[in-house]
Amino acid sequence: MKISGGIKDDGIVVGNAYDKYGSDNLIVKRIMKGFHRELADLVEKSGPKTIHEVGCGEGYWVTEWHKQGFDARGSDFSEKVIAIARENGANEGVSPKAFSPRSIYDMAPKQDSADLIVCCEVLEHLEDPRTALQALQKIVTKNLIISVPREPVWCALNLVRGKYISDFGNTPGHIQHWSSKSFVALVSEYFMVNEVRKPLPWTMLYCSRLE
Repeated sequence: MKISGGIKDDGIVVGNAYDKYGSDNLIVKRIMKGFHRELADLVEKSGPKTIHEVGCGEGYWVTEWHKQGFDARGSDFSEKVIAIARENGANEGVSPKAFSPRSIYDMAPKQDSADLIVCCEVLEHLEDPRTALQALQKIVTKNLIISVPREPVWCALNLVRGKYISDFGNTPGHIQHWSSKSFVALVSEYFMVNEVRKPLPWTMLYCSRLE
Protein backbone atom coordinates (compact mmCIF):
# COMPACT_ATOMS: atom_id res chain seq x y z
CA MET A 1 0.00 0.00 0.00
CA LYS A 2 1.26 3.45 -0.92
CA ILE A 3 1.26 6.05 1.86
CA SER A 4 1.68 9.82 1.75
CA GLY A 5 4.91 9.77 3.74
CA GLY A 6 4.12 13.08 5.40
CA ILE A 7 3.45 15.20 2.31
CA LYS A 8 1.68 18.51 2.85
CA ASP A 9 -1.37 19.98 1.17
CA ASP A 10 -1.95 23.68 1.75
CA GLY A 11 0.69 23.51 4.49
CA ILE A 12 -1.05 20.65 6.34
CA VAL A 13 0.44 17.18 6.77
CA VAL A 14 -1.91 14.67 5.10
CA GLY A 15 -2.28 10.92 5.32
CA ASN A 16 0.25 8.87 7.26
CA ALA A 17 3.79 10.06 7.81
CA TYR A 18 4.73 6.49 8.79
CA ASP A 19 3.57 3.21 7.22
CA LYS A 20 1.96 1.70 10.30
CA TYR A 21 -0.04 -0.73 8.17
CA GLY A 22 2.99 -2.35 6.53
CA SER A 23 5.52 -1.98 9.33
CA ASP A 24 7.71 -4.93 10.31
CA ASN A 25 8.27 -3.44 13.76
CA LEU A 26 6.86 -5.91 16.28
CA ILE A 27 5.55 -3.16 18.57
CA VAL A 28 3.80 -1.38 15.71
CA LYS A 29 2.34 -4.65 14.43
CA ARG A 30 0.98 -5.46 17.87
CA ILE A 31 -0.68 -2.10 18.45
CA MET A 32 -2.15 -2.05 14.93
CA LYS A 33 -3.58 -5.51 15.54
CA GLY A 34 -5.33 -4.13 18.62
CA PHE A 35 -6.73 -1.16 16.71
CA HIS A 36 -7.93 -3.40 13.88
CA ARG A 37 -9.60 -5.79 16.34
CA GLU A 38 -11.53 -3.07 18.15
CA LEU A 39 -12.55 -1.25 14.97
CA ALA A 40 -13.69 -4.48 13.30
CA ASP A 41 -15.72 -5.41 16.37
CA LEU A 42 -17.51 -2.06 16.43
CA VAL A 43 -18.19 -2.16 12.69
CA GLU A 44 -19.74 -5.60 13.14
CA LYS A 45 -21.76 -4.34 16.12
CA SER A 46 -23.14 -1.50 14.01
CA GLY A 47 -24.17 -3.88 11.23
CA PRO A 48 -24.11 -1.21 8.52
CA LYS A 49 -25.12 -1.51 4.89
CA THR A 50 -23.22 1.68 4.04
CA ILE A 51 -20.04 3.14 5.55
CA HIS A 52 -18.52 6.58 5.00
CA GLU A 53 -15.03 7.17 6.36
CA VAL A 54 -14.45 10.87 6.91
CA GLY A 55 -10.73 11.57 6.68
CA CYS A 56 -9.93 8.36 4.82
CA GLY A 57 -6.31 9.26 4.08
CA GLU A 58 -4.76 6.73 1.71
CA GLY A 59 -7.92 4.62 1.71
CA TYR A 60 -6.72 1.62 3.72
CA TRP A 61 -9.93 0.98 5.68
CA VAL A 62 -12.33 1.77 2.81
CA THR A 63 -10.46 -0.75 0.67
CA GLU A 64 -10.56 -3.34 3.46
CA TRP A 65 -14.31 -2.88 3.92
CA HIS A 66 -14.87 -3.28 0.18
CA LYS A 67 -13.05 -6.62 0.39
CA GLN A 68 -15.50 -7.61 3.13
CA GLY A 69 -18.48 -6.76 0.95
CA PHE A 70 -19.52 -3.44 2.49
CA ASP A 71 -20.72 -0.48 0.43
CA ALA A 72 -17.95 1.81 1.67
CA ARG A 73 -16.66 5.17 0.56
CA GLY A 74 -14.23 7.72 1.88
CA SER A 75 -13.52 11.43 1.78
CA ASP A 76 -10.57 13.62 2.70
CA PHE A 77 -9.87 17.33 2.32
CA SER A 78 -6.64 16.67 0.40
CA GLU A 79 -6.80 16.00 -3.32
CA LYS A 80 -3.22 14.72 -3.07
CA VAL A 81 -4.10 12.00 -0.57
CA ILE A 82 -7.35 11.13 -2.39
CA ALA A 83 -5.25 10.50 -5.51
CA ILE A 84 -3.19 8.03 -3.48
CA ALA A 85 -6.37 6.44 -2.08
CA ARG A 86 -7.74 5.97 -5.59
CA GLU A 87 -4.48 4.37 -6.68
CA ASN A 88 -4.47 2.02 -3.69
CA GLY A 89 -8.13 1.19 -4.19
CA ALA A 90 -7.71 0.54 -7.91
CA ASN A 91 -5.08 -2.08 -7.10
CA GLU A 92 -7.78 -3.93 -5.14
CA GLY A 93 -10.62 -3.40 -7.60
CA VAL A 94 -12.22 -0.43 -5.82
CA SER A 95 -13.79 2.21 -8.05
CA PRO A 96 -12.18 5.68 -7.94
CA LYS A 97 -15.70 6.99 -7.30
CA ALA A 98 -15.46 5.51 -3.79
CA PHE A 99 -13.09 8.34 -2.85
CA SER A 100 -13.85 12.05 -2.98
CA PRO A 101 -11.93 15.20 -2.01
CA ARG A 102 -14.00 17.06 0.58
CA SER A 103 -13.32 18.69 3.93
CA ILE A 104 -14.96 17.43 7.10
CA TYR A 105 -16.29 20.95 7.53
CA ASP A 106 -18.22 20.63 4.25
CA MET A 107 -20.17 17.47 5.05
CA ALA A 108 -23.70 17.47 3.62
CA PRO A 109 -26.47 15.00 4.56
CA LYS A 110 -27.58 14.24 1.01
CA GLN A 111 -24.18 13.10 -0.25
CA ASP A 112 -22.33 12.11 2.91
CA SER A 113 -24.77 10.32 5.24
CA ALA A 114 -24.37 6.59 5.80
CA ASP A 115 -25.48 3.91 8.25
CA LEU A 116 -22.04 4.13 9.84
CA ILE A 117 -19.74 7.14 9.87
CA VAL A 118 -16.10 6.40 10.75
CA CYS A 119 -13.73 9.22 11.66
CA CYS A 120 -10.46 7.81 12.95
CA GLU A 121 -7.34 9.85 13.63
CA VAL A 122 -8.74 13.06 12.17
CA LEU A 123 -9.68 15.47 14.95
CA GLU A 124 -6.13 15.73 16.30
CA HIS A 125 -5.16 17.41 13.00
CA LEU A 126 -7.88 20.07 13.11
CA GLU A 127 -7.75 23.62 14.38
CA ASP A 128 -11.49 23.56 15.07
CA PRO A 129 -12.58 20.09 16.26
CA ARG A 130 -15.87 21.39 17.65
CA THR A 131 -17.00 22.65 14.26
CA ALA A 132 -15.95 19.27 12.82
CA LEU A 133 -18.12 17.44 15.37
CA GLN A 134 -21.04 19.69 14.46
CA ALA A 135 -20.49 18.78 10.81
CA LEU A 136 -20.53 15.08 11.70
CA GLN A 137 -23.84 15.57 13.52
CA LYS A 138 -25.41 16.45 10.17
CA ILE A 139 -24.49 13.14 8.53
CA VAL A 140 -24.68 10.57 11.34
CA THR A 141 -28.00 8.79 10.88
CA LYS A 142 -27.27 5.80 13.13
CA ASN A 143 -23.76 5.24 14.43
CA LEU A 144 -20.37 6.91 14.59
CA ILE A 145 -16.96 5.40 15.36
CA ILE A 146 -14.42 8.06 16.19
CA SER A 147 -10.88 7.75 17.51
CA VAL A 148 -7.88 9.91 18.41
CA PRO A 149 -4.43 9.23 19.85
CA ARG A 150 -4.54 8.81 23.63
CA GLU A 151 -2.23 11.30 25.28
CA PRO A 152 0.28 11.38 26.83
CA VAL A 153 0.69 7.69 25.95
CA TRP A 154 0.96 8.37 22.22
CA CYS A 155 3.87 10.78 22.49
CA ALA A 156 5.59 8.57 25.07
CA LEU A 157 5.49 5.56 22.75
CA ASN A 158 6.90 7.64 19.91
CA LEU A 159 9.80 8.61 22.15
CA VAL A 160 10.35 4.95 23.05
CA ARG A 161 10.58 4.24 19.30
CA GLY A 162 13.06 7.08 18.96
CA LYS A 163 10.68 9.11 16.79
CA TYR A 164 10.10 12.89 16.74
CA ILE A 165 12.51 13.48 19.62
CA SER A 166 12.81 17.22 18.95
CA ASP A 167 9.01 17.53 19.20
CA PHE A 168 8.82 15.47 22.41
CA GLY A 169 7.24 12.56 20.55
CA ASN A 170 4.48 14.55 18.86
CA THR A 171 3.62 13.16 15.41
CA PRO A 172 3.86 15.76 12.62
CA GLY A 173 0.48 17.41 12.06
CA HIS A 174 -1.00 16.64 15.50
CA ILE A 175 -2.17 19.94 16.97
CA GLN A 176 -4.84 18.66 19.39
CA HIS A 177 -4.15 16.35 22.33
CA TRP A 178 -6.71 14.53 24.49
CA SER A 179 -6.69 12.05 27.32
CA SER A 180 -9.47 9.45 27.15
CA LYS A 181 -11.45 11.35 29.79
CA SER A 182 -11.21 14.71 28.04
CA PHE A 183 -12.07 13.22 24.64
CA VAL A 184 -15.16 11.45 25.99
CA ALA A 185 -16.24 14.72 27.61
CA LEU A 186 -15.86 16.59 24.31
CA VAL A 187 -17.66 14.08 22.10
CA SER A 188 -20.46 13.66 24.67
CA GLU A 189 -21.50 17.23 23.96
CA TYR A 190 -22.44 16.19 20.42
CA PHE A 191 -23.21 12.45 20.50
CA MET A 192 -24.35 9.70 22.82
CA VAL A 193 -21.18 7.80 23.73
CA ASN A 194 -22.25 4.16 24.05
CA GLU A 195 -18.85 2.49 24.39
CA VAL A 196 -15.29 3.52 25.09
CA ARG A 197 -12.51 1.29 23.75
CA LYS A 198 -8.82 1.86 24.45
CA PRO A 199 -6.65 -0.07 22.02
CA LEU A 200 -3.15 1.11 22.94
CA PRO A 201 -2.43 3.98 22.24
CA TRP A 202 -5.84 5.28 21.08
CA THR A 203 -9.21 6.25 22.47
CA MET A 204 -12.02 4.86 20.30
CA LEU A 205 -15.67 5.75 20.86
CA TYR A 206 -18.81 4.05 19.58
CA CYS A 207 -21.54 6.68 19.40
CA SER A 208 -25.07 7.35 18.26
CA ARG A 209 -27.15 10.44 17.71
CA LEU A 210 -28.26 12.45 20.71
CA GLU A 211 -32.01 12.12 21.25
